[in-house]
Amino acid sequence: MHINLQDVKIEQGWKDSLKDEFLSPYFAKIKQSLIEAKKQNKVYPPSKLIFNAFNLTPFDNVKVVILGQDPYHRPNQAMGLSFSVPKGEKIPPSLVNVYKEIYDDLGIKQPNSGDLSKWARQGVLLLNSTLSVNEGMPNSHSNFGWQIFTDAVIKKLSDTKDGLVFLLWGNYAKIKSNLIDKDRHLVLFAPHPSPLARGGFFGCKHFSKTNTYLIRQGKEPIDWSVE
Repeated sequence: MHINLQDVKIEQGWKDSLKDEFLSPYFAKIKQSLIEAKKQNKVYPPSKLIFNAFNLTPFDNVKVVILGQDPYHRPNQAMGLSFSVPKGEKIPPSLVNVYKEIYDDLGIKQPNSGDLSKWARQGVLLLNSTLSVNEGMPNSHSNFGWQIFTDAVIKKLSDTKDGLVFLLWGNYAKIKSNLIDKDRHLVLFAPHPSPLARGGFFGCKHFSKTNTYLIRQGKEPIDWSVE
């Protein structure tokens, strides 16, 4: 299967930067695997939202990267942004804990919405390592090749930009730090915000630390409120 670049619905800056990935054999395999998966299962997020993180945060606008693992696997949750769910959906437990930390760190009160599009539009790339999943089956697409693609995204950002902030939460995200030039960027680690991590995430102050660093870099800080 050959990929036609015209068919890849992604913001032009990303398309230009990742052209070699889209034209590589592994990416054709991802597309083929998705086609096969959709014949047998409901796949999330909807096709038009698979590259939502890239379309809401153009390549030239990236300031912060928050890495997740794979999309939510329940109906109406996955929207192509790590940790985010559409307005009106119940806020997942990990995101509830993120909001608690933002309140403790910055005094921003917890919102009623789990839609993080406002962050994305300010330059926060909400990147899942795997970009699709079968309904009810977490990590079901982890062998498709998505991680080769998202590792290339992280490396491209690290190699071509300066002064980004990478927020790596949990052991899975921590592994990705070897893709990042720590002399050029700020890399912050914390336990995962999931309740399963027994509160290890609390007190990390990643949101104020991110803004302090961005201001030092001469960049606009992030407004971490959601609504």
